[in-house]
Amino acid sequence: MQSMRKYKQVALQLFVGLLFVLAVIPLAVAELVMTAPPRELPEAGEKIYAPLAEHLSQILGEKVTYKHPQNWLQYQRDLRHDVYDIVFDGPHFVSWRLAHLNHEVLVKLPGTLEFVIVVNKDDKQVKKMKDLIGKKICGIPPPNLATLTVIEQFQNPVRQPIIWGVKGGFKSVYESFRKGECRAAVFRTIFCKKKLNDIDRATMRVLYKSKALPNQAISVSPRVGSKYKKEIIRSLTLDEKGKQAAQGITKRFGGNKAPPFTAAKQDEYSEHSSLLEGVVFGW
Repeated sequence: MQSMRKYKQVALQLFVGLLFVLAVIPLAVAELVMTAPPRELPEAGEKIYAPLAEHLSQILGEKVTYKHPQNWLQYQRDLRHDVYDIVFDGPHFVSWRLAHLNHEVLVKLPGTLEFVIVVNKDDKQVKKMKDLIGKKICGIPPPNLATLTVIEQFQNPVRQPIIWGVKGGFKSVYESFRKGECRAAVFRTIFCKKKLNDIDRATMRVLYKSKALPNQAISVSPRVGSKYKKEIIRSLTLDEKGKQAAQGITKRFGGNKAPPFTAAKQDEYSEHSSLLEGVVFGW
């Protein structure tokens, strides 16, 4: 009889412990994860994105944590595994999440993204894009959008240029191209207009200009309640606290006088996932 009482007592303790564990689990699941590509060091990423995560925690009423990916491979893997709830990145990534993870795009940076492929103005042997097959093109390593727009022009994987990945942004890409490390280079058009002077531009010839793509944007997973999505849009486009919280992002990608986020439309981002899928440097 006594052993039976002990057995029942232990069983009750185990049952209570199980209830406690089950009660704790929803709290962990409720935490939302925000991220962005690992274009900065972790400390810089925290400075840029953590204020927005803190602001979103306040307006959503649940914890939003910014997590900085260790590298691009981890970022791509976790995107495919649907780890993130709130993501800021380029239109090709946004488009892929809309198509495969049922994300919804909420806000975007103003303006568009356009890219140019340039060669030296005195290069008489490169007159068309096909003349770049087998030749080096300086660019930010894939999956950077500028470089992917180059690869998109060469559908045959055995008849493509050699992507010469240059770290450090378009300024470093320009320096490598100027030193003659590559036959061509790819830049964002606004970089050529604002960061290069007339003398620099006079040494180059534009071989190709991409179509305009929508700017970088924030998308959210279905785990973000639909009633909060409008509040996020309103806060980041109209509310001063929201615009201030996102200022690290707008300044990082638009300069000190950059305007705030603007509302985005789903159909703007519906056709760009092809830049990532079915290509050598995609997934």
